[in-house]
Amino acid sequence: MNADKRHEIFARLQAETPHPETELHWTTPFELLTAVLLSAQATDVGVNKATARLFPVANTPEAIIALGLDGLKAHIRTIGLYNTKAENLMKTCHLLVEKHSGAVPRTRKALEALPGVGRKTANVILNTAFGIPTIAVDTHIFRVANRTGLAPGKNVVEVEQKLLRHVPREFKRDAHHWLILHGRYTCVARKPRCPGCLIADLCDYPEKTAP
Repeated sequence: MNADKRHEIFARLQAETPHPETELHWTTPFELLTAVLLSAQATDVGVNKATARLFPVANTPEAIIALGLDGLKAHIRTIGLYNTKAENLMKTCHLLVEKHSGAVPRTRKALEALPGVGRKTANVILNTAFGIPTIAVDTHIFRVANRTGLAPGKNVVEVEQKLLRHVPREFKRDAHHWLILHGRYTCVARKPRCPGCLIADLCDYPEKTAP
């Protein structure tokens, strides 16, 4: 795929959704970090229901520590793998208090040192909370990048590096959200909704679904 095609793809995605946002509910970097930690193998809707119970009670590292592990589990038990997630979140809260004065760090290295935080989660926090033009490659972005020919790669790191190289500068800040939304609602896994896709004529996918 050439640079003109890539530019037009993001121009159309921007025109459709000028100000894309994560579908997770959050108001502070710590709330976003918490929501993302809880989101593994869970839907955003399910996470939002849990955080709607948790955040009014505890939305800082100090407050979650005061809640205690059992108290935390009680608020998030509707989410899959809640035991492991609660333990990771509690450990993360202790590290934030001990090493970062309770604040969410703004560097990848410090973020990835937190329990349960990998490269993808760190990229989400850096991009969404702090406005740094990173691209967190999840299953949706991996699929869209490969299927469309936008940034094909064998693994998420390869796709991420290609996107960082090829996404035009003016679109890089929001590319993460546009690609997730496109993969979630249009370029879906089993039967992509090609007839209603606004970038179908720019896509290199050879097996487009018919109307």
